[in-house]
Amino acid sequence: MKFLTFIMIVLLILLQYRLWNGTGSLSEVNVLKKEIQKIKSENETLKERNLSLTEEVVDLKERDEAIEEIARSEMGMIKDGETFYQIIDNSEEQSSSN
Repeated sequence: MKFLTFIMIVLLILLQYRLWNGTGSLSEVNVLKKEIQKIKSENETLKERNLSLTEEVVDLKERDEAIEEIARSEMGMIKDGETFYQIIDNSEEQSSSN
């Protein structure tokens, strides 16, 4: 009977060790859960970005005004017959020289 009790205690200790320190332990599971949550959050951010980019692509394919807007704002282009005026903010120059 003592031998059986000894074996049961040893098995219990081995199982407890594996639960706390072995492969698939509780601490490892918690770390993996945190990683999964972080990746899900990143995926959600990337999904929102992809949706925004998809909307922009559709807008560029379907509307000439979108292309014109980008050409004007990012490339500084103007239409024929228009005059380009560049406004320089003097307050920035004065504050940086002080």
